[in-house]
Amino acid sequence: EVDIVESGGGLVQAGGSLYLSCEVNRLPGSSYAIGWVRRTPISGQEAVACYSNSDGTTRYGAAAKGRFATSTDTFNKFKLFLHLNNLEPEDTGVYYCAVNFPYCGGSLLNYHQWGQGTQVTVSS
Repeated sequence: EVDIVESGGGLVQAGGSLYLSCEVNRLPGSSYAIGWVRRTPISGQEAVACYSNSDGTTRYGAAAKGRFATSTDTFNKFKLFLHLNNLEPEDTGVYYCAVNFPYCGGSLLNYHQWGQGTQVTVSS
């Protein structure tokens, strides 16, 4: 089974930034997708972004709103980073990293396996 470890959540003031990390171990092959989904009290479950290893592209969900971006590190273990910029109180919620095979789903919400999530809290 794939091992997913998230880190980097915390408390930040509105307008600030956070840097989330997702480390994925024991990927069974070379065709996979890794994404971020958040659950907020206001909007419920929202797709943030999904990286597809097959073509190296990232698709962004509406929750990213042009303020969030991803980057990857595949040197040793696979890591997907989520850069949260210009945060707003409405961004408060739990951010989950998840893995799907072999591609990102159409909604960017359906994944084979999920991490435990990391809490992001934005104060006004």
